[in-house]
Amino acid sequence: MFMTGVLGEYAKNQPDKVFTSYNGREWTFGEFYEKAKKIAGHFQAEGYEKGDIIALYSLNSDHFLVCYFGVQLGGFTAMPVNTKLAPPEVEYIFNHSEAKALIYDKRLEDVVGQSNHPFKEKLSIQEDIEKLLADNERKYEPVDLDGEDTAVVMYTSGTTGKPKGVMLTHQNIISTAEIWSEAMSITDTDRMLISTPLFHCAACHVFMIPVTYKGGTVIIEEAFSPKGTLDLLQKTSPTMFFGVPAMYTIILNLPEISKLELPSLRLFGYGAAPMPYEILKKLKETFPNVKVQNLYGQTENSPAASTLKDHLALEKIGSVGEALPQTEVRVVDEFGETLPTGQVGEIVMRGPQVMKGYLKDEDETRRTIKNGWLYTGDLGRMDEDGLLYIVDRKKDMIIRGGENVYPVEVEEVLYQIPGLFEAAVVGIPHEVLGEVPKAYVVAKEGATLTEADVISYCSSNLAKYKIPAEIEFLDELPRNASGKVLKHTLRSANYISL
Repeated sequence: MFMTGVLGEYAKNQPDKVFTSYNGREWTFGEFYEKAKKIAGHFQAEGYEKGDIIALYSLNSDHFLVCYFGVQLGGFTAMPVNTKLAPPEVEYIFNHSEAKALIYDKRLEDVVGQSNHPFKEKLSIQEDIEKLLADNERKYEPVDLDGEDTAVVMYTSGTTGKPKGVMLTHQNIISTAEIWSEAMSITDTDRMLISTPLFHCAACHVFMIPVTYKGGTVIIEEAFSPKGTLDLLQKTSPTMFFGVPAMYTIILNLPEISKLELPSLRLFGYGAAPMPYEILKKLKETFPNVKVQNLYGQTENSPAASTLKDHLALEKIGSVGEALPQTEVRVVDEFGETLPTGQVGEIVMRGPQVMKGYLKDEDETRRTIKNGWLYTGDLGRMDEDGLLYIVDRKKDMIIRGGENVYPVEVEEVLYQIPGLFEAAVVGIPHEVLGEVPKAYVVAKEGATLTEADVISYCSSNLAKYKIPAEIEFLDELPRNASGKVLKHTLRSANYISL
């Protein structure tokens, strides 16, 4: 049985239990499943073929979830799309995936209107989907699903700068549900508040899916807002909450935090970026009855690799913990041989949650998955207790408040600017977001290029979180003897442009 089957079982066995809560509206398991069947029935009636990709471009809502499950229920593939991307980035994903239909939030209509992708149909959530859910004549035909059928495609930026479509199967998703529900001791009494974007694999697969798997309740916030999130934490009585370190930093600095009482809350999950010791310490001091748990994984493993539980959180600061259930994690050398304790190498892992592969990219799939092992591209080490530490991240990736920024993506846009000769992008520290992109720019001889010019161009071609927070002009970029840009030199706080 896969997640659509699990949902159907709960609709039959506990139809009146609340499954989703969004903006004051509650849907029971029974109501939700009937709505999902209408979504599935629509695409079946319109002649879509099994496995066709249906893009889901929406902010967080209960409609997002009903479309996510409804698409899969009909035998189709759901493709959540990052709503923070710039129009050219969204268009690339539409085109590369060859998505057949689009479900979208009307508030994102400006971006949708710029797309020339030949969708068979575009369905707005506020009008078309609402109308569809009210149609009691829509018929659904049950579909036999195979574990290797692609359930979800999620695009993640590659080190080449081009997004890659990660294909996750129905077996991947149900395995991830089993793994995380065991690792976080999730039960049917849990109520999970989700404020991070559901188009991200963390919110969707680490929390929403396991809570659904156990028959719990999913509380949805459209987007994180410090005071709004605090209000929901108090009013909706969740037992679990997930945030990236930047979110916890912001929340803990609100004056009303000292008066906040959360008697139902049992777990703060965190991940996507390192949690500073002082923030973690303050979080535990402020909420002494709430456990904390670090979560490590990638879209390519659904995401599920390792976890650091509460009792080791402060003792093993910086660690991402031990391998998850059903999962093996190793640190290897360039030949794939396991390294001794303390030595740094590439983190590899295997388990039933490892992706099927990259969409339309067999070469990259073969480079990433070898003999069943997923080569993460992250550098790490194991300590004497068998706990994993990440020493460095994929290539030069920047994590800005939980969002991945690959410098080469930004650099490709910078190189399109008239008057720019060369550029390099690195991450620099930020007290709230962890790190932000900084661009070092060299102008062409005789050209007039300003910081405003650079920012303006980036604003039109990049997601907001990828736009460099700082621009510094240099006469030339520092390079080694072979001509490679010395990014570690640029990162150095002691670097002085001449």
